[in-house]
Amino acid sequence: MTTAVQASEAQTVDVITDADGVLSAAAAVYHRDATVLAGLERLRSRLHEPLRLAIAGMVKAGKSTLLNAMLGEEIAPTDTGECTKVVTWYRYSATPNITMHPRVGPPHRMPIRREGGRLVLSLGGLSAGEVEWIDVGWPLEGLKRVILIDTPGIGSLSEETSARTHRFLTPQESPSAADAVVYLMRHLHGADVHFLEAFRDTAAGAAQTVCAVGVLSRSDEIGAGRIDSLLSAGRVAQRYERDGDLASLVLRVVPVAGLLAEGARTLRESEYIALRELAGLGRADREKLIVSADRFAGPSTATTLSTTVREDLLARFGIFGVRLATALIRGGAHTSSELSDQMVQQSGLLELQDFIAAQFHTRAATLKTRGVLLELEQLLRAHPRDGLDDVHAGIERITMRAHTLRELALLALARSDGLPLSDADADEAQRIAGVDGTAPHMRLGLPADADAAALRASVTEKTDHWRSLSLSPLTDRATVHVCRTILRSLEEIASEVGAGRSLWTPTDVMLAGGPGDGTGQDAGEQGEKNKRRLGGQKRWKWLTLLTERNPLR
Repeated sequence: MTTAVQASEAQTVDVITDADGVLSAAAAVYHRDATVLAGLERLRSRLHEPLRLAIAGMVKAGKSTLLNAMLGEEIAPTDTGECTKVVTWYRYSATPNITMHPRVGPPHRMPIRREGGRLVLSLGGLSAGEVEWIDVGWPLEGLKRVILIDTPGIGSLSEETSARTHRFLTPQESPSAADAVVYLMRHLHGADVHFLEAFRDTAAGAAQTVCAVGVLSRSDEIGAGRIDSLLSAGRVAQRYERDGDLASLVLRVVPVAGLLAEGARTLRESEYIALRELAGLGRADREKLIVSADRFAGPSTATTLSTTVREDLLARFGIFGVRLATALIRGGAHTSSELSDQMVQQSGLLELQDFIAAQFHTRAATLKTRGVLLELEQLLRAHPRDGLDDVHAGIERITMRAHTLRELALLALARSDGLPLSDADADEAQRIAGVDGTAPHMRLGLPADADAAALRASVTEKTDHWRSLSLSPLTDRATVHVCRTILRSLEEIASEVGAGRSLWTPTDVMLAGGPGDGTGQDAGEQGEKNKRRLGGQKRWKWLTLLTERNPLR
């Protein structure tokens, strides 16, 4: 496994190094153009910085609360002040610093002030409309791997507030400034679908790669704060995952109780003591007290906790969090650390973070490079110059290797339309494409301790199967293109595990017009037998185009 990990890391370095070389070649051509050189330097910085992960969603969906939970510290403001209407970046810095970037005038430092643990981002007399963005540098380990970007709520009563998020994440004439997005929704609205469609189209250009994960936020409210609320939320999330409009726009929908996650990650000892007292009440008194939020915050002789303390607990955890915490303490959470860990596990936050790590962090180099090269091409079009042949050739060379974007597109289509394969092959195709993670053993369906020989044997066996399927005269065109994508994935796995020979070549796949078009059963006939699998012919058409064209354009 060490060899496979090292190979993966080497590939990450290679794509960044190659992109750096293309930027250097462009800088040599534009060495006397200060404007273009500044743009190239900005792209170089983006190439070497962490993955940009934006958090977006409707107004009051809980974006800032989830961001704080992911950071493990109460930093982002969660009120409705002017600062929450501005795009705010959170990145790693050895020392705290906050910089405001106004629309007019140079950037300037802002004072660092906290109230109740949260930052107070004063705009210094400016309105939100006069501020382009705010950059917060903070010494948190979690920010070394990712830049988190908090965006204003979509669907705000103020059209300008919503427009700021659209300008930032879905600009009409340039690639998105974010590499991937966590999209929060309380219920599925048409506005959610429209935004995600725009992000898909903008984020990956014509390739329409899906780089988003949906979050069913405030999940504890779905079950009215009952202890089993997250189970109900999980069922709703699964229905959303299968929704025809949403399934091709997000790779997954994860239920998360954001307030519970934030409170658990930042649990104070005094809060644990208060919750422990509630857990120690007699059953009748306890149940009567936590029957509702109003009853819990009202006057009571059942507990010595003041109404102020109980109101603070409600604000920090919600009634669901209070009920869950008392149940966990009665179940054996004997310290604040144990309670914090168990509440985080129940919140859905770990599942979301694991998904982000498996699907976005492992593809960070490609996702960042994609954004950089899209912006570079736009810069070159705006400032045409002779002598750019080597630059364009470098861009083409890198983008031809960007197979991971095709994998993301296939995973989204697999859930929205189904794959034109048997159930067993469809499951294996998604696994090889990285639905469970991108480590070789995960793609091959092997245990984590599988040795190199087992990995090599598995990748060879699977390659033979998919090659045979692609060459069958009974295989229709849509299936051939799925096989082509999977064979390319297997080739990369083979390279990582040292299989020792090329497992796929262009001759392994029949081109359009050959036997692979299917002589025994066309797509229309299959559609009559299985409408769910072959009902999305339009989307399969663009997946076909995606396998034949530059995925970054």
